[in-house]
Amino acid sequence: MYIVDDDDAVRHSLGFLLKSAGLPISPHVSAQEFLAAYDAAQPSCLVLDICMPNMSGLELQQHLNLRRAIIPVVFITGHADVPMAVEAMRSGAFDFLEKPFHDRELIARIRRALERDAGNRDRKDRRQIPALLECLTARERQVLRLVGTGKLNKVIAADLGVSRRTVEAHRAHVMEKLGIRSLAQLVRIAMDLEHPH
Repeated sequence: MYIVDDDDAVRHSLGFLLKSAGLPISPHVSAQEFLAAYDAAQPSCLVLDICMPNMSGLELQQHLNLRRAIIPVVFITGHADVPMAVEAMRSGAFDFLEKPFHDRELIARIRRALERDAGNRDRKDRRQIPALLECLTARERQVLRLVGTGKLNKVIAADLGVSRRTVEAHRAHVMEKLGIRSLAQLVRIAMDLEHPH
């Protein structure tokens, strides 16, 4: 999760607060520094100051919108920045908090933003799955379908008349081709295959 604020004291205190809440942080002093470090593949959210030199928080948000970035943005604003924060919400910001704010409130909103990010990624991933399934061999699809029925590797191996190691290799190839890391994701895709929405 990213923090972008040109004020050192704010950046450090936010970093300390979020780390103490168990949130991994990547602090940046400017929009440009953030853009150089931003990894769209990583689930996260962006805590962003509205008023910054060179590139403001609003300009950074517009830049991310042009890149079709799905990262939820939580703006931190001073009292005078509220009209800008409203404009930011109209441009798709997830939330804004007026200074001074309560630590618990900020953490709660960041957790909601991270949940939104997970949901966005899930939907985006699901849209990409049909195209990715075309890359699978017929046998890999068979294995994927059987995983979705909840069968163990050794049972799938017996059903297909192959070794358990072969099934494990197919499963590993399926996960690699679909770009998924967890068995839970694999099962969800296999279930969607059986019962498309």
